[in-house]
Amino acid sequence: QVQLIESGGGLVQAGGSLRLSCAASEHTFSSYAMAWFRQAPGKEREFVAAINWSGDNPYYADSVKGRFTISKENAKNTVYLQMNALKVENTAVYYCAEKTSSAIYQHPRNSEAEYDYWGQGTQVTVSS
Repeated sequence: QVQLIESGGGLVQAGGSLRLSCAASEHTFSSYAMAWFRQAPGKEREFVAAINWSGDNPYYADSVKGRFTISKENAKNTVYLQMNALKVENTAVYYCAEKTSSAIYQHPRNSEAEYDYWGQGTQVTVSS
């Protein structure tokens, strides 16, 4: 059973930066992609960014393009989310997710349905 453990959340002022990390407890040879989602208070969980297991082809939500960067370090089974120019509206619990069931996408890459394992989340709070 894969476990995903997020870290790096915290309190930051608007305009600041944070780097989130997501460590997988083990490498699964059937891991195809990793992603970050977030859920703000009172809102549904939404897609932030995704990346293939090989570390290429990053994909971002329009709202974070140019400010957030997703990357991977396979030797450490870890995916990162570098968040710059943070805004108050970026306040949310950020979740890491992993796609393991198939290399084929039956839904869009930004769909929660494509991801099989989820972390517990890490809180990011951006103050004004």
